[in-house]
Amino acid sequence: MKFNKIITLITIFSLLFIAGCKNPFRWTDARETPVNAKERVQKNLEEGRGITFGVGKGSGGGGVFDFASSNELWRASIEILDFVSFTNASYSGGIIITDWFSGDKSENTNQSRELKITVRFLSNEIRADGIEVSIHERICSLNQEKKCQIERINSEISMEIKLAILKKATLLKKQSDKKNRDKKKLKTKTN
Repeated sequence: MKFNKIITLITIFSLLFIAGCKNPFRWTDARETPVNAKERVQKNLEEGRGITFGVGKGSGGGGVFDFASSNELWRASIEILDFVSFTNASYSGGIIITDWFSGDKSENTNQSRELKITVRFLSNEIRADGIEVSIHERICSLNQEKKCQIERINSEISMEIKLAILKKATLLKKQSDKKNRDKKKLKTKTN
């Protein structure tokens, strides 16, 4: 008798649970379903279908992730600094750090001078305050082993590098905009 009551309760709860679900086999019209994936996702979110994990409406999180190949500021920095190897080039971290490279070697001194350039991206926009270039100098004594002094220097070189990066990024942006305009013109002519 108890067994029958348990089976009956499980059956009732199962039917109630299934009745609360939408019919997955319902008829849909292809004209009502958006072709574009982003529109389809938006429609599903509006209808309350799917799982959002905090990415849907009202969430303050998330961000814009551009590809490095489409960011003119990043591409310009890589092209300007191509004369030296990189120890770190992290697009997602917004930083480029070069390896130590030799400056001018004077034969009259007993020291070697090396430089390291760090470029920090503060914005994806091509602006003077969207990029920070710093230079570190390492001076090592040649007559004593491992006797080096490292310090950040304020030099015109950092401003020249920053200006060169901004100029190159502006040129890349103009080329990209022109290419996009030409594609739109071609697209409108074919339609």
